[in-house]
Amino acid sequence: MSPQDPPARAHHRVWPRRLPYAIRTPRTSLWDNLVVSARRYPDKPALVFFDLSTSYAELLAQAERLAAHLRAQGVRDGDRVLLFMQNCPQWVVACYAVLRANAVVVPVNPMNKADELRHYITDPDARVALCAADLAGELLKADAALPEAQRLRHLVVTHYADVIGPAADVPPAWQAWLGARHERPALAGGSVATWAEALSSTAPLPEHNRGPDDLAVLPYTSGTTGLPKGCMHPHRTLMHNAVAGALWGNSTAEAVSLLVVPLFHITGMVSGMHTAIYGGATIVLMPRWDRELAGRLISRWRVTHWTNIPTMVIDLLASPSFERYDLSSLVYIGGGGAAMPQAVAQRLLELFGLRYAEGYGLTETAAPSHSNPPDDPKQQCLGIPFMSCDARVVDPDTLRELPVGEAGEIVIHGPMVFDGYWKRPEATAAAFIEIEGKRFFRSGDLGRIDEDGYFFLTDRLKRMINASGFKVWPAEVEALMFKHPAIAEACVIATRDAYRGESVKAVVVLRADARGKTSEADILAWCREHMAAYKCPREVAFADALPKSGSGKVMWRWLQERELERTEPARAQ
Repeated sequence: MSPQDPPARAHHRVWPRRLPYAIRTPRTSLWDNLVVSARRYPDKPALVFFDLSTSYAELLAQAERLAAHLRAQGVRDGDRVLLFMQNCPQWVVACYAVLRANAVVVPVNPMNKADELRHYITDPDARVALCAADLAGELLKADAALPEAQRLRHLVVTHYADVIGPAADVPPAWQAWLGARHERPALAGGSVATWAEALSSTAPLPEHNRGPDDLAVLPYTSGTTGLPKGCMHPHRTLMHNAVAGALWGNSTAEAVSLLVVPLFHITGMVSGMHTAIYGGATIVLMPRWDRELAGRLISRWRVTHWTNIPTMVIDLLASPSFERYDLSSLVYIGGGGAAMPQAVAQRLLELFGLRYAEGYGLTETAAPSHSNPPDDPKQQCLGIPFMSCDARVVDPDTLRELPVGEAGEIVIHGPMVFDGYWKRPEATAAAFIEIEGKRFFRSGDLGRIDEDGYFFLTDRLKRMINASGFKVWPAEVEALMFKHPAIAEACVIATRDAYRGESVKAVVVLRADARGKTSEADILAWCREHMAAYKCPREVAFADALPKSGSGKVMWRWLQERELERTEPARAQ
């Protein structure tokens, strides 16, 4: 398209003028990105973890040695290798080592227990795992419960303490956890190596032979129905979003990125790690969220880019120590997973001149398929289709494309879309439709497009409350409730109603200064005043905190299931 041509889509009118609509990405593997950055910036810090840093040259050397160890332990081209630990330098080393070994990374949520972990061993046919020592017990318990032919044959174990110096500013609550030393585990029928032993390998390395179409990462979906499904991402899908992310966020080799979104999660892995490594930026790692530590790290390391979950920003701004932190270095802040409350976004703008850029994506789309233009974001909005992406809103039943303002299912086409579900041809076939000769992924999310081409999320197709025939979208009610001055967080779920079938219930976390002063009746009265009657919660329950996943998202499904269990006896009567 030439500059004189009319835009093909409405959102091209708000497209950043400095960027093309679509990009060509390197026809190389993700491993090559580390090789290039290490050659360009050998002495530059690639990773910072508390008080210790790892240079690009060191990161490359460690990944090569670990890759040699993996090959010596029988890992072959295309084999799937489990990666099971919290954010730490070893996670990054391990990820690139697996890629260098011509194998496939299977990132696993460190919150998973033995019963869940069995599936992550058997489904990808994994025989080798790299894990943190504090998590090894659960992994071994899962392995022991499997038939011998399906068990792991090798395990590499690491301690967080190995990469934490004596002057580390570790939160007191984490000191025992991060500083702990665990006995060497025993793997029945297999071998175990420590991190130091693995990195001392002198085994030869074969030629790196992975290209853009070879499988690179097999992340698993959250498993809303049935067992989690592996999403097949070749090097090219992740490469696209790594390169596009750097361009979109104005990232350079001088950027310093705070990476607290979990690396096992597609956003942390791609937008946090791969984007930074591609550009030669510095990554400041946090093993998990702590608002005071985040404030100190941003201040000390002069962090420029921070991709996050909005709940993290809300928490940081609520810190009693907030005034002590210097956030002036930030030039980009954004994220997704939940809507950013308008009041919080406005405070960021007023205090720091920062426009919070919300985005949207799924495991299947290698993180962003949509993002707000950094220079022209709309609040509480998914943004516009990302670079090289074509997204539409269609009727979920007829698959007909819908006009501006009408809610339907978001479907996505582009180079960031995965190849399909691992060993699930039926699920893969059901996940895609064809429009105008192009293959579109069905997101399962309901949304609408405004006249400027910005997308807005209505809700998950299956997260709808039917109150006497009125369809209530919880996300919409939550967004409204965030405007109440006493509400810090809210999660809307369905509760059984003998008359209406279902009614709306809100689980609410009050701000500290509102506790004991604001009642359930106060919240209900405010809702009746500020939203349509059918949307109003009929019940409010206060909570000290909302349950959140390892990636920081509110676990509304867990709350919904507990509510259904609670009301089941009443229904039976």
